This record gives sequence, C-alpha cells and structure tokens, in this order.
Amino acid sequence: MPDMKQNNQSAPSAYQKGRKAKILKRLFKYAASNPLMLACAIFMAVIGNILMLLSPKLNGIVLDTIGVNMTDSDFQKVFYYVFLIILISTVSSVMSYFLDITMVKISQNVIYTLRDEAFQKLSKLPVGYFDTHRTGDIISRFSYDVETVGETLCQDVVYIATSAIGIIGSFVMMLTISPMLITVFVFTLPMSFFIAFKKSKNVRPLFRKRSAKLGQLNGFMEEIISGTKTIKAYNCESSTYEVFEEKNNEAVTAHYNADYMAGTIGPSVNFVNNISMALIGIFGAILFLFNLTSIGSLSSFILYSRKFSGPLNEIANIMSEIQSAISASERIFFLLDEKEEIADRENAVSLENPNGDVSFKNVSFGYEKDKEIIHGLSFDAPRGSLIAIAGPTGAGKTTIINLLMRFYEADGGSITLDQTDIRDITTKSLRKAFAMVLQETWLFKGTVYENISYGKEGATLDEVKKACRDANIDTFIQSLPNGYDTIISEDGENISQGQKQLLTIARAMLLDANMLILDEATSNVDTLTEIKIQSAMRNLMKNKTCFVIAHRLSTIKNADTILVVRNGEIEEQGSHEELLKKNGFYASLYNSRFA
Repeated sequence: MPDMKQNNQSAPSAYQKGRKAKILKRLFKYAASNPLMLACAIFMAVIGNILMLLSPKLNGIVLDTIGVNMTDSDFQKVFYYVFLIILISTVSSVMSYFLDITMVKISQNVIYTLRDEAFQKLSKLPVGYFDTHRTGDIISRFSYDVETVGETLCQDVVYIATSAIGIIGSFVMMLTISPMLITVFVFTLPMSFFIAFKKSKNVRPLFRKRSAKLGQLNGFMEEIISGTKTIKAYNCESSTYEVFEEKNNEAVTAHYNADYMAGTIGPSVNFVNNISMALIGIFGAILFLFNLTSIGSLSSFILYSRKFSGPLNEIANIMSEIQSAISASERIFFLLDEKEEIADRENAVSLENPNGDVSFKNVSFGYEKDKEIIHGLSFDAPRGSLIAIAGPTGAGKTTIINLLMRFYEADGGSITLDQTDIRDITTKSLRKAFAMVLQETWLFKGTVYENISYGKEGATLDEVKKACRDANIDTFIQSLPNGYDTIISEDGENISQGQKQLLTIARAMLLDANMLILDEATSNVDTLTEIKIQSAMRNLMKNKTCFVIAHRLSTIKNADTILVVRNGEIEEQGSHEELLKKNGFYASLYNSRFA
C-alpha cells in the first residue's frame, strides 16, 4: 500500500462559515457538562464583580467626607465606609480564590472529556485514517492541543463573559457620576474595539499554522526516534539533523509570527486606554475647577474608568491565547468529526462458528480515486485450506487481507464468507473469526502472560503455555528471570525482534479463531524455527482456513493453493508443483531465488 501519510489541515466545509462561533459554542457544551460547577463559577464571578463595583463609589464618599473641619459623625462615617471597603475587598478576594479553584476543575474536566472522546474516536476510525496521518501529529492533538484548549480557552472565555458585568456596571456608574466625562469613551472605545478585532482576525490563521507546524515536527520526531538504528547504520545523522533543523525552524518561526502578532494586541489597546485616562484627567480637572464635580466624584469616576478599561485591556491581552486555543480546538474537532468506519448494515448477522469458506468475486479496489490497484480479483479459499499469496512488492498482497478484514471496503465485486457477503456480517464478529499475525509486531508494557493473552479474555496460564510451546517460544520464556511474569518493556525493546515475532504468533495460536492470517509473520525468525512454526501452525489449523503472505517462497511450498498476484490481478494459481510445471511467473520467481 502506498505511503499517503500527511498532515491534513484543510478545514471541512462545515467550518468555513461562522467557524469561530461554532467552535466556541461547541466548547461551551464541554464546559457546561457539569452544570452545577459552572453555575457556581458564574455565581462567584458575578457576585465578585458586583461587589468590586461598590468600592469606587465608597472611596468617593470617603474623599468627599474628609475635610479640615471634620466632626465626630464625619469620622464615624469615614471609618464605617472604610470598613465596608475592606469587607467588600475581602469577600471579593475569597470569591476570586474559589472561582480560580472551580475553573481549574472545569478545565481539567474538559481536558479529560476531550481526551476520552478523542481516544474512543480513534478506535472507531478506519485503518485508512492512520495510513494517511502521522502518528506524531495525532499524539500532538492529544497532548498539546487538548492542554491548550482546557487550560486556556475555558478560563479565558468565562473571564470574558463575567468581565462584561464589570464593564457594563462601570459604564453605568460613570454615567451617573458625570455624563460629560463619559464622552471621552465615545472616541477611544471604538478605536480599541477596531484594533482588537482587526489584529485578532489576522492572528487566527497564524496560530492555526503554528499548531500544524508543531504537529509536523512531532510526526517527524516520532519517525526519527523509531528509526534511530537505521539512521545510525546508514550514517545519516547529519542529513537527518538538517531536515530536523529545517522543520524545527519552521515551527519556531510559525510560533514567533503568531506570538509576535498576538503580542501587539494588548499594548495597542492599552495605549488607547492610557490616552482615555489622560483625557479623563484633563477634562476632570477642568470640571473640578469650575465646581462641576467634586474630588470624590472625580476619584470614583477614574476608578470606574479603570474597571471599565482594565477588563478591555485584559481581554485584548488574552486574545492571543484565545486564538491559539481556537486553532487547537479546530484540530481536535477535525479528529472528532472524521468519518468513522462504515457502520454495520441494519440486518447484519453475527458469525457463530463460521466454517471458513472464503470467496472473492470480481473484486476491484483503489486506495485513491482513479488509481485502482486491484482489478477483477476472483478466487476461492475452501474450509481448512492453506492459501498462500505470493508476488512482488506492491502487487496487492496485503491489500487482499485488508479487504477481507474490512479494514477497507471494496469498490466493486463481492467477498463472501460461508456464502454470506461480508458486508452483511457484523464487523466485530467478522474480525473475531480471524487470528492475525503481522510483520510489524506490537507488544505493550506488561507481563509476557498479559501480552500473549491479550486477545483472549480469561485465558489460563496452561493455555498460554501450550500456545507458546506450539510457537516454539516456551523455552525462551522459561529462561527469563520471572518466566511468564517477566515484564516486557514498551514495544518489547528488551527482547529481540525474532522473539517478539514468536510471542505475537503465540498470541494468535491462543485465539479460538476459525481462520488465520499470517502477513510476513515469519520474516524475523531463522529458517529452522520457521519450519517448526509452520509445522505447529499446520496442526493448529486443521479444518480451518489459513492465509499466508510471504516474500520468502520457501515458506509456502506446502500450501494447498498459491495465488500469484501481479499488478492487482491473480496471474497464476495452483499448488507449488503445478505452478513450477507451468513455468510461468511463479516459476521464474522461484528459480531466481533458488537456482
């Protein structure tokens, strides 16, 4: 199958119009997944903002009360209002403290939910998705993007929403104090909004590009780390570093461009706000000189103007974080909105002890449109037969298995199992009917027993040991420090490639499956071990159907039927002896390797 991996950053059509509003609305649903906690956060934010709106008014009263000829009642009044200011500030600070704690919990709930949904989504995606997307980029969405959304956007959006109370309240209070002074904002406020809107619009695509470049860098790093031995063996460290330097530079440049542009929003808005403060000071002083306002009212107005422009300035400062989080959200939602595997048909049947009669009838398929690689493929695999699939690289051998397992859907023709079209069989029961061993072994961090019994829940130790004896790996396991309780490191890094292959073969032998697929399963073991495995496998697969894909023709000489695939078609089929007598393509392959 061709390598089609890429970083798909193009936005689906559903996101093209009103994308930002849709993302924010969708994220709010995650934040509101715990209504009680969100209601508490909003309540504390609202009460805290309302209480803080009282302080400037009280400060103004205190200033107007203080004078040269103060009476005892004036002193009592000052102390009373000072006490109220202290009390209000204390309660507001306590509210702010608990609000921060609540927002952290909400953010972590959003992170947990997004990761959980994304992980569940991965299990529902077709194999083709992983063939066209880099592993590092997918991991980047789980780590960087989800963290950015949870820790940044949720808190910032709630802050913006609750700050609206302070902004509106401050505006109303300034209006009651001095309608003349508030005309200053008629000029400065539209300017602030224009700057923030214009710059944030330019920043959004830069943050989208930043996330994409980081995903590409992670994908490259994942490839390099997994191929370290090959890189060293071919002395390609220098050229690999050059490629890394280029990708790293692209990621840093994208990061700088986004942060630089975003960093200009806050100072620009703050500059306009400082102008408004200066104008308020000038015009306020003029009004005071003409006895049109008191010093206390002027002080209250200035404090309210700070509470009015302060949140605006903060909102401008966090616009960069919001744009970054929106871009990260897009990447997460692109994943969540990917098309899942084709659902089972409404009347799909569940397999119960299938016989194993497989038939391909005029099957055609292409991984990409207008690039068909399987053309009118037809063959029969009777129950209990050993079917070998041979041919040159890229002939379509593995593709046949992908179609049989419904990792991909055939474009034309039909594939039947026990005379039933596999599209009329539930995907779960279809795949459960097969035990599969791939050339690329997969082991996880856990005991030897856990790795082998992975596909069979409740497997006993005796069953596992029998499977290991059949796979010729029991002796090696017994020699390990803790036998079957020995911990295998991640991806089996503490054992050899051949031993990893034998463990995966033992895993397949343990399954009570009616059919077996071996895709280059013995490519990493020596010839003697391979012969023993084939003998054990043959005994295991009595009355069962077995498909074997192998480049090494010595492994398929005893197959009942050998399908010789070339250019997506079966060029020849028959037993080993029959194909040699035909003196065709198979014979030329065999003779070229064993001449």
